[in-house]
Amino acid sequence: MNVSLTPELEGFVKDLAESGQYRSASEVVRAAVRLLQEHEAERTARLRALQHRIETGVEELERGEGRPADEVFEEILKALRSEAA
Repeated sequence: MNVSLTPELEGFVKDLAESGQYRSASEVVRAAVRLLQEHEAERTARLRALQHRIETGVEELERGEGRPADEVFEEILKALRSEAA
């Protein structure tokens, strides 16, 4: 596999390899791809959790367990104000 990098990224990879933190440019790229893989896995997990919460909320609304929007927004505003203070 061949990968094209911008001059800035290529310089960054080269600097890391030359610093001794990594043995080669390939090792730097493998580490970067592993981090990206972890990031994507975390993102996917967060998205699935959010989708589950949305589905749960919709089910609650369908059962008549909803609350008035102005009440919910007021709670959110209070929480934001207390965090800002």
